[in-house]
Amino acid sequence: MTRTGAKTDARTKSRADARTTAQTRTRTEAQTRNRTGTVRTPASLRLARSSLRAHRRRFLGTFAAVLLGVAFLTGTLVMGDTLRASFDSMFTGATRGTDAVVRSAVTVTAAGEAQGTRGPVDAALAERLAHVPGVAAAAPRIEGAGQLLAADGTPVGGKGPPTLAGNWIEDPALNPYRLAEGRAPSASGEVVVNRGAAKAAGLALGDTTVLRTPDPVRVTVVGLATFGGADGMGQVTWAGLTRADAERYLTASPGEATGISVRAGPGVSQEELVAALGPALPDGVEAITGQRAAEENTEMVSGRFLGLFTTFLLVFSGVAVLVSVFTIHNTFAVLVAQRTRENALLRAIGAARRQVVTGTLAEALTVGLLASLSGLLVGIGVAAGLQALFPAIGFPFPEGDLVVTGASLALPLGVGLAVCAGSALLPAVRAGRTAPLAALRETQVDASGTSRTRALTGGALLAVAVGTVFAGVLGTPSLWLAATGAALAVAAFVVLGPVAASVAVRVLARPLRGANRGLARRNALRSPGRTAATATALMIGVAVVTLFTVFGASLKATMDRTVDRSFAGDVAIAGASFGAGGAGLSPRLAPAVAALPEVDTAVGLGRGVAEVNGRGRALTVTDPAALARTLDLGEVRGSLTGLGADGLAVAADEAASSGLATGRTAELTFTDGTRHTFTVRAVYARADLAGDYLVTREAWAPHRTQDADSLVAVSFADGVEAGQGKAAVTEVAERYGRPEVQTREEYAASSAGGIDMMLTLVYALLALAVLIALLGIANTLTLSVHERTRELGLLRAVGQTRAQLRAVVRWESVLVAAFGTAGGLLLGGFLGWVLVRASEGSGDSALVFAVPAVQLATVALVGLVAGAVASWRPARRAARLEILGAIATE
Repeated sequence: MTRTGAKTDARTKSRADARTTAQTRTRTEAQTRNRTGTVRTPASLRLARSSLRAHRRRFLGTFAAVLLGVAFLTGTLVMGDTLRASFDSMFTGATRGTDAVVRSAVTVTAAGEAQGTRGPVDAALAERLAHVPGVAAAAPRIEGAGQLLAADGTPVGGKGPPTLAGNWIEDPALNPYRLAEGRAPSASGEVVVNRGAAKAAGLALGDTTVLRTPDPVRVTVVGLATFGGADGMGQVTWAGLTRADAERYLTASPGEATGISVRAGPGVSQEELVAALGPALPDGVEAITGQRAAEENTEMVSGRFLGLFTTFLLVFSGVAVLVSVFTIHNTFAVLVAQRTRENALLRAIGAARRQVVTGTLAEALTVGLLASLSGLLVGIGVAAGLQALFPAIGFPFPEGDLVVTGASLALPLGVGLAVCAGSALLPAVRAGRTAPLAALRETQVDASGTSRTRALTGGALLAVAVGTVFAGVLGTPSLWLAATGAALAVAAFVVLGPVAASVAVRVLARPLRGANRGLARRNALRSPGRTAATATALMIGVAVVTLFTVFGASLKATMDRTVDRSFAGDVAIAGASFGAGGAGLSPRLAPAVAALPEVDTAVGLGRGVAEVNGRGRALTVTDPAALARTLDLGEVRGSLTGLGADGLAVAADEAASSGLATGRTAELTFTDGTRHTFTVRAVYARADLAGDYLVTREAWAPHRTQDADSLVAVSFADGVEAGQGKAAVTEVAERYGRPEVQTREEYAASSAGGIDMMLTLVYALLALAVLIALLGIANTLTLSVHERTRELGLLRAVGQTRAQLRAVVRWESVLVAAFGTAGGLLLGGFLGWVLVRASEGSGDSALVFAVPAVQLATVALVGLVAGAVASWRPARRAARLEILGAIATE
C-alpha cells in the first residue's frame, strides 16, 4: 500500500471515529436526561420551534394564504349547512298540518329541466276526499305564476326566483302561509301578499296595485303573511287570492286545481291516511305523505339550488387553495435555499437527513395549524356576516341559528394542514439532501429550474395537451377529452414556467430604460425557478378570470348573433330573460298590438311541454305563419300555414336526431294524460328563437294550464319610423301590465343580462385568489430583500438613494406580476376557447368564440398595478436598511 493511500485511509477512519463519537455522545446525553424523568422534545422539533420564533415574519405570507383559503372554504360549508337546515326547518314547520298531498301522477320533463310539469286535478275531488274515513279536512290548492307591480309600477322580483300566486286556504293547518297583519281575502280583487314582497314593492295594507297573471288584475292588499315564520320563501313572491279568483286567473278553466292538501283525523298516521285515500282516487292521480311533500319541496328549493350554489363556491375555494399551494411552496423553497449553509452545518455535526426533513415539515405544519385554526374562526365569522348581509341585498336567509357541524370544521382544517405539508414536502426533501460540505460555501440564490430535461418534459406535456384538446373539440365535441387536455395544458404551463421566465422577463423588460430597471430585470432573471413559482400563483388567478371573461363574452356574442340573424322584427316585448320569475305576457297583448295601424305583424310565442314519442320536449305555441314574418326560420321544407290542430313544425337538427320528417307522425303525450297523433307538416332550419317544436294555439288550447307568452315579436308597417312605432306599441303594452318594449339591440342586451350578473359574482369570488397570489409576490420579495441585504447595503454605499432602491424592488415586482398576468391571459384565453368549442352545439347552434379586448386589457392593467402594490412593503423595508449593518450581514 502506498503512503498516500495509507494517509487517505487514516483520514477516513478518523472522520468515521469522530462521527461515531459524536453520535455516542448524543445518545449518552439523551439517556442521561431521560433518566432524570424529563420528556425531551426531539431535536428536529426544537430546531423548528426556534426557527419559527426567530423568523416568524418570513412566514406571514404563508400564514395569510392558508388563513384566507381555509376561511373561504369554512364560510362556504357553514353557510351551506345553515341554509340547508333553515330551509328544511321552514318547510317542515310550514307543512306540519298537511298529512297528505293529492296530485296528478303525470309528469312531463322537458330536456334541460330539473323539475317536471304536472297536470291539474279536479278541484271537486276535495269534497269527496273529505268524507273518506280518517280524513279531518281537505282543501284544493291552486298555484300559478303571478307577478306584483310595486307602488311605482315596476315589477317585483322576476330576476330568477319564481313569482307565484295561489288561493288562500282557510284551514290554517293546511295553509303554509300565516297571517301576520290584516285579514284573509273574501271578495274578488282582494289579496294577501307575503311580507317580504310587500316590503320590496313598498306596499301596505289597503294599497291597490296590479297582479300580472299574466293578464293584469287590479288588486287590493288586505293582508300580509309569513311563510314558516320568515317573510317569505327566500326571494319567492306570493299573492293569495280567493278560490274563485285563483280558478279564474291561474287555471285553464274553473274546477281545476294544482293539488289537494289533506289533514288526517286524530290517531291516523300519514301512511295510514295515504292508504285510505288510494281507493278514492281516480286514474292518473296519486297521494303522497305530507313528509314526503315537504322533503320534495326542500330538495326543489334548497337541495338543487344550494347544491349548485355550494358547488359553485367550492370551485372558487379550490382555486384559492390551489393558488395558496404555489405561494406556500415558493416560500419554503426560498427559505430552504437561504438556509443551505445552516442545514449543511446541522448535517456536519451529525444531524440525519430525516431530522432536517422533519424539522422543515414541522415548521410548515405549525404554520398550517395556526393559520387553519384562525381560518376556521374567520370563516364562521364570514358565514355569520353573510347571514346578516343577505337580507339587505334581497336574499333573506330563512330564520335560524348558524349551523356549525364537525364536518364543516374538520374538512377545512384537514385541507389547510395538507396544503401546508404537501407544499413544503419537496423543499423539505431538498433541505435533507444538503451536503455537509455546503457549509464551507457562501449561500447562493437558487438558480435551478431551467434545465433541458424540464424543457423537454414540459414541451412533450404541452404537445400531448394540445393533441388531446384538438381531439376533444374537433369533430364531435367531447367535454371529457377537452377537460383532460385543458388540465394537461395547465400542468405544462407550470412545468415550463422557469424555462419561459428567462425569455419572458427579457421581453417584458425590453421597453424599460435606466439603471434601476436594469437591476430589477437582472434580479428577476437571477432565479428563473423562483420567478416562475412566484408568478404561477398569479397566473392561475388571472387564467380563471380570463376563462370566465372569454366564455361570458362568447355567450353574449352568440346571443347577439342569434337576435341579429333570427329576429326580423322591429321591437320585442319580452318576459323574464332568465330564471323562473315573472308571469309572462298576456296572450291578448299580441292581437292588441297587431291591431295598431303602425304595426304590420305582431305574433306571440308561448311555451308548452309534452312528450314527443316518449321524450319530454318544450313546445313553442304560436301562429307559425305569422311567426315566419317576424323571425327568420331559414329554409322551410313543407308549409307553416296548414298546421291546424294536429300538425307540427320541427327544427331541422331536432328532426334529424329524432327521425322525423315532413309527412311522418309523432305521438304527443300532454300533462293532462291525453295522447294525440300529430303530423310533421314543416321542417325549418333555424331554431334560435323559435325552439325545436312549433304548434298552433288551437292544438295547445285543450291541454294548456295557465296561458302566457314569453315574447311578442313586432314588425312595423311600411313607412313607420322606429320612434313612432315603439311609442304606439308602448301605449298598448301599458294596458297589459306595463311590460318593457325593446328594440332589437335592447332585447339582445337584456337577454344577456344574466351573464353580466354571473361575471360580477365570479370577479368578486376570484378577488380572493388574486389577493393570495399578491401576498405570495410580496412575501417572496420580502425574503429576497432579506437574502440580498449585503448587496443592497453595497448599492447604498456606492451612492444609490432610497428612492432608487425602492424603484428597483418595485420594478422587479411589476416584472414578476407582468409575467404571471401574461401567462394567465394566454392560458385563460386558450381554456376559454376550449370551453366554447367543447360546449354542445354544432352548425347554427354552436357558440361564437369572442375575445373581449377591452376587458382583457383591463385585467392586464389590474395585474400590473397589483404587482406594484404588492411591492410596497418589501420596497419600504429595503429602503430602510442601515448601510453599515447591511454590508456587515453574513
